[in-house]
Amino acid sequence: VDVGLSTQDLGSWLFDRVRAAGIGLVIAGVGAAALVALQRRLPRLWWLAGAGVVVLYATVSTWLAPVVLAPIFNAFEDLPDGPLRERVLELADEAGVDVGQVLRVDASRRGTSLNAYVDGIGPSKRVVLYDNLIDDADRAELEGVVAHELGHVAHHDVRRGILFVAFVAPAGMLAVALGGTALARRGGARAGTPAALPAYALTLTLVAFAIGLAGNQLSRQIERSADGFQLELTNDPQALIELQRRIALANLSDPDPRNALDEVLRSHPSTVQRIGAALAYEPR
Repeated sequence: VDVGLSTQDLGSWLFDRVRAAGIGLVIAGVGAAALVALQRRLPRLWWLAGAGVVVLYATVSTWLAPVVLAPIFNAFEDLPDGPLRERVLELADEAGVDVGQVLRVDASRRGTSLNAYVDGIGPSKRVVLYDNLIDDADRAELEGVVAHELGHVAHHDVRRGILFVAFVAPAGMLAVALGGTALARRGGARAGTPAALPAYALTLTLVAFAIGLAGNQLSRQIERSADGFQLELTNDPQALIELQRRIALANLSDPDPRNALDEVLRSHPSTVQRIGAALAYEPR
C-alpha cells in the first residue's frame, strides 16, 4: 500500500485471506481423508494410487478453477466489442489457434500490476487480460501481450503442465511414502491413522517444494518460447521491450537479479533477459 502496489484496504485484504484459507481447508480435508482411505485399502501401493489422485486433481482443478474458484475473488467479463477484441481475434486467426474466451478481469480492485494469463482446458479455456493492462498499455504493447498468451495456447502449455504433473507424481508420491512413513514412525504413529497425517503433510510440502524448483526451470523455458512466438507473430520487438520496462516499473521489480536464490525460485526470465531476447531478434 505504501509504495502503491496494492489498492486494497485492510478489511478487503483480510476477507481475501479468509476465503482462500477456507478453500484451502476444504481441499486439505478432502485430501487427508483420501490419503487415510488409500493407506488403509492399499497398504503397500497407496502411493501409486495417490499419484493417480494427484493427476486427477490437477486435471479437474485446471478445468474447474477458472469457472468455480476464480469468480469468488474477481469479476470476469467478456472483452467488450471494439477494436481491441477484433484485434485479439485477428491475432488468434493469424496464429492458427482457438483462443477460447477472451476476458477482462477487475485486477485493479486489488493492485496496480500489469498482467495477463491463460488458463483452463476444454470449455473453460480462456485468455484473461488485467483491466490495468487494458487501461494503461498502448495498442502495440497490448497486442504483444495477447500474442504472448496466444503462444501459450498454441504450445498447449496448460496441458503440458498437467503432463508434467503426471510425469513427476509417481516419484514424488513414492518419496512422500518413504519419508512420511519414517517420520510418522518416529512420532509413534502408523500409516492410515489421523495421527500420521502431520508427518505426511510435512513430507508432501517438502517434496512439492523440490518439484516446484524443477518446474520453475521448465516454466522459464516455456515463457521464453511464448516470447519468441510473440516476436514472430507481431514482428514488433520494441513493443516487447517497452512492455517489459513498463511492467518492471509498475511492479517495482528488480530488472536484473543476479543472486543464486533468484535463479532457483524465478518462474520467468528476468526483465533484462527478455529485453535482450527482443534486441537479439531486431536485426532479423
